[in-house]
Amino acid sequence: MKIAVSGKGGVGKTLIAGGLAYYFANKGLKTIAIDADSSPNLSLTLGLSPEEARKILPISDNKELLESKTKTGYEGVYRLSFAVEDIVRDYSVKTPLGVNLIVMGTVRSMGSGCMCAANAVIRALLRHLVVERSEIVILDMEAGVEHVGRATAKHVDVMLIVSDANIKSLEIAKHIYGLAKSADMKQIFVVGNKIGNKVQEKTVREFAEKNGLAMLGFIPFDQKVVDAEMKGTTPLRHRESEALSAIGRLGEQLITKKA
Repeated sequence: MKIAVSGKGGVGKTLIAGGLAYYFANKGLKTIAIDADSSPNLSLTLGLSPEEARKILPISDNKELLESKTKTGYEGVYRLSFAVEDIVRDYSVKTPLGVNLIVMGTVRSMGSGCMCAANAVIRALLRHLVVERSEIVILDMEAGVEHVGRATAKHVDVMLIVSDANIKSLEIAKHIYGLAKSADMKQIFVVGNKIGNKVQEKTVREFAEKNGLAMLGFIPFDQKVVDAEMKGTTPLRHRESEALSAIGRLGEQLITKKA
């Protein structure tokens, strides 16, 4: 199963991506988590310390790796066909929660010297992970589908779009939903997160119904999550977390839909 998780910054999509990855790994399923956000912090959610997380060199910043895959010997000319299985083997990080993590990184600017090479490697690696491998793959994405590429996006089994009750978050969720639909993603769902009361739940539900967005479920606001993140620890270790329990129920639903 391949699951992409997207949404506006700050809505908690990384918690849901990490929580789902932990849920599947805890069931004994081999799971790879991909941090494809421009501000990567999935490593912390999956239990790595800030010091360990800082040591991870994103794929897009690994000049030596990029050159080994794409260099042709001619300036400005890049090889676009190459193997990427070794990247999964050599550059994935085993996290304390049993999930293998790959930090993709992003191409920062059009002026970057490695832009074409980084794009080529990231696209090829994402396609390999989504299309060719059998593990559970969870993609923690930026707000859109462009980072995956439309040719790969249509092979993703499920797109989860995370939103809180803020109208800005909901409007971005609506926009992402349209992008995912145009990219031929199979199943697209909105997940309401940080829901603190019935009014917030109603706001998200009514917005989804009005705009034809399919809902998968709601994750309650959980102070345990806030406290853990303030301390720099993963909230996924809290067995009594209401949010974590709700994310587990999302995982159960996804397994049922896949079956």
